[in-house]
Amino acid sequence: MAHIYIYSPSGAVRDKAAFRRGVQRLKGLGHEIEIDPSALATWQRFAGDDATRLAAIGRAAASGADVALITRGGYGLSRLLPALPYRALARAVRHGTRFVGFSDFTALQLALLAKGGGVTWAGPALLEGFGTAEASGPDEIMLACFGDMVSQTGEGTGWRLPAADVAALEASAGRRRSPHLVHAATLWGGNLALVQSLLGTPWWPGVEGGVLFLEDVGEHPYRVERMLAQLLHAGVLARQKAVVLGQFTDYQLTPHDRGYTLAKVVAWLRSQLKVPVLTGLPFGHVPTRVLLPVGAKVDVLIEERDALLLWGHQH
Repeated sequence: MAHIYIYSPSGAVRDKAAFRRGVQRLKGLGHEIEIDPSALATWQRFAGDDATRLAAIGRAAASGADVALITRGGYGLSRLLPALPYRALARAVRHGTRFVGFSDFTALQLALLAKGGGVTWAGPALLEGFGTAEASGPDEIMLACFGDMVSQTGEGTGWRLPAADVAALEASAGRRRSPHLVHAATLWGGNLALVQSLLGTPWWPGVEGGVLFLEDVGEHPYRVERMLAQLLHAGVLARQKAVVLGQFTDYQLTPHDRGYTLAKVVAWLRSQLKVPVLTGLPFGHVPTRVLLPVGAKVDVLIEERDALLLWGHQH
């Protein structure tokens, strides 16, 4: 199967049992696992100080592995952006290493995209993806998508659109009757807070005419709206061909909200844009998560209530 290099570029691994479970499950799938020497390092809230984590990223890039998989997200990559080994990362991508992660990993993915470093994969981390304590084990859809990525046979993903999405598309003059919503657009995005944090920095990828996908965790709808509003007012959203919203989880509405829900945020966003806004993408801080090739060219098709995100083979 695959040679998988496991490293920690962001937060410290506190759950050692989940780490061990994840490693054993990947071995059980037939993969060869190589663990970075500082994968379990700790310094403050980080997996080692900045120099330690930069060295780990460098070793992942030099590993020659088929897959370089982060242990977890958290926080830590933003402060490393000026010093990341972009050339080594880009060279590793060209030579076939698939860098996989999500959440805080968005910062590295988009910075590398800004530097022309090639396609990386938004997908699981070791702990929450493979080290889950659930008796049923890792999510079957996530495992299937990971297997497709490893074998380089995955060509896309699909999901069922909410009725509100279909109504909005039908009301849009731009859709007409063609099921082909978007053709050959760059897929980019990730965690909304991390995407927003890069705006105006040297590591902003500046993608225009792309498909922007977004997710987040622990962010109340008003904070989600505020982050979307910054991207909107900066002109980022209007310059895309589509905005695709994944899962926004682990927040608590209060009596003060009085009906102000995430659905209201989406409705407001649609009122501000001519660009199609799709929801329900199975991606985020949830067990059922597809893998997405950040930086790849994709098509978006709508067939009745089914949305299809297609990218063909990514090598």
